[in-house]
Amino acid sequence: MTGAAGTRYELALWAQGRWVRGVITGVGAAIRHLSIDGVALTPDIDDRAPAPFFCGKVLVPWPNRVRDGRWTHGARTLQLDITDPVHGTALHGLLCTAAYRPVTRSPSSITLSARILPQDGYPFHLDTEVHYRLAADGLVTTHCVRNVGPDCAPVAVGAHPFLAIGDVPTDKLTLTVDGVHHIDVDDRLIPSGATAVEGTDWDLRAGRTVTDIDLDDSWSVPRERAGGTVHSLRAPDGRTVSLWADANFGFVHVFITREFPTADGFVTAVALEPMTAQPDALNSGIGLRWLRAGETLCASWAIRYDDGCRREDS
Repeated sequence: MTGAAGTRYELALWAQGRWVRGVITGVGAAIRHLSIDGVALTPDIDDRAPAPFFCGKVLVPWPNRVRDGRWTHGARTLQLDITDPVHGTALHGLLCTAAYRPVTRSPSSITLSARILPQDGYPFHLDTEVHYRLAADGLVTTHCVRNVGPDCAPVAVGAHPFLAIGDVPTDKLTLTVDGVHHIDVDDRLIPSGATAVEGTDWDLRAGRTVTDIDLDDSWSVPRERAGGTVHSLRAPDGRTVSLWADANFGFVHVFITREFPTADGFVTAVALEPMTAQPDALNSGIGLRWLRAGETLCASWAIRYDDGCRREDS
């Protein structure tokens, strides 16, 4: 099926006595639906409409913002298109409106690819792939970016999944962020420094109810954490949906909107966005990877659901 979101790919997996289902759409390689045993783990959106708020999309070759869309490479000042006119920035990379093509597919997984050609503002040549695989507890995502051009290329990877727990109002969920430094920003949401979260309102490691907070903020995460980092939303009954990210993702961005469009009107929604670099990394270099010709960066993250029930493998 095709539409404003591109080709629609349905995935399904029977595991541990329950169905895991997902929908990926071609434009932006976006996650449009994920559910386990009928419990939706992503907000309900219309597959025929463009993804609101970059919902579920891949963010390459940079996540978040670049101030004025401008950065310096060697002796050259490069200008990217301004895609966030409110803040006057270049937002979320070059592939959010790209039509990815399928490379491999199984009933429960798919690999999609898109190419970045040299262009004004980003004169580098990249091949990118994203592999989505359903698992018994959710969805595992792996990004690979290969520099196929002759020059070293600056690369950062991010994603924009919104998470939910069935019909539990998101305002009633408790948000936990495993961040050790909050990335302080100016009025255009461009980093101006970093603050250790200990003893501040930015310390969300113990959790805070979504209804009490408004966020469009980034944190650095503990790189030394064995097995990666986990950020979560917990329902009052103890059920949890979480974002796990491997050590490549040194940052996480949390975006809360009260205007997420659904068939029943606007609702609160929370995006937990893994990022390998902080906002405006093309200027600061913080977290940015420079890939040599022929070099590949691969990084993985996952959405995981825990309903508190232990199951034997089936």
